[in-house]
Amino acid sequence: MRIKFTKMHGLGNDFVVLDAVTQAIDLTPTQARFLADRHFGVGCDQILVVEKPARADADFRYRIFNADGGEVEQCGNGARCFVRFVHEKGLTAKRAIRVETKGGLIAPRLEADGLVTVDMGVPRFEPSHVPFVAESDALVQALRVGDAGVEITALSMGNPHAVQVVANVDAAPVAEQGPLIENHPRFPQRVNAGFMQVVGRHAIRLRVHERGAGETLACGTGACAAVAAGIARGLLDSPVRVATRGGELTIAWGGPGEPVLMTGPAVTVFDSEIEI
Repeated sequence: MRIKFTKMHGLGNDFVVLDAVTQAIDLTPTQARFLADRHFGVGCDQILVVEKPARADADFRYRIFNADGGEVEQCGNGARCFVRFVHEKGLTAKRAIRVETKGGLIAPRLEADGLVTVDMGVPRFEPSHVPFVAESDALVQALRVGDAGVEITALSMGNPHAVQVVANVDAAPVAEQGPLIENHPRFPQRVNAGFMQVVGRHAIRLRVHERGAGETLACGTGACAAVAAGIARGLLDSPVRVATRGGELTIAWGGPGEPVLMTGPAVTVFDSEIEI
């Protein structure tokens, strides 16, 4: 099957975007792994599939496949690319849309300056929503990772996150601890592992080991989770500038019950076709 695709990125977190509105696509895990392969396929962190919505209150449905072929609930950098894609391809004239995802409805908006703002929904700290096997009701939980003990805050941004505060993000053991936290038995659906350095009340530096993809240059939901965790712990005040290895995002959160707003760039790299 030959399909058209668009290569995009949000702060270096890169995607293959597929239009399943105007072409018939039923992606298998094997095909997703092929597309994501940087040697034999196109190469990307995630594949984004644009579909017609299944519910009346949404403009589109948005499906996300990680590089390992697994389908996941949410992707913040992908959401920004999503709204730019449907606008550039003429699939909608709206600058603000409602998008159905496996993790719930999101509302991305293409701003006049070219940046994209996404209402990422309300963060959920309840262990059952992550899901996470908590040992107490505390916001900060001890977690044994190999021979080390770390402290994490577990929360859901439509997908699961475990955020820990580190003194220096450059020296953080992301490669060593990331896979161990991702596959920790206390996270039955695995988890994205965030390593956050607090620079000031309105600034952090962040690295994220993403579930099914490894460390990426940026993680939008990871940035939202880190800021929400930092504000909930009294370490940060909204809005927060999040510096990732791929660039900067601005995250705003008004507190419990309020949605997280993420603003950042989305870039189209090229369009092409490929046989899968």
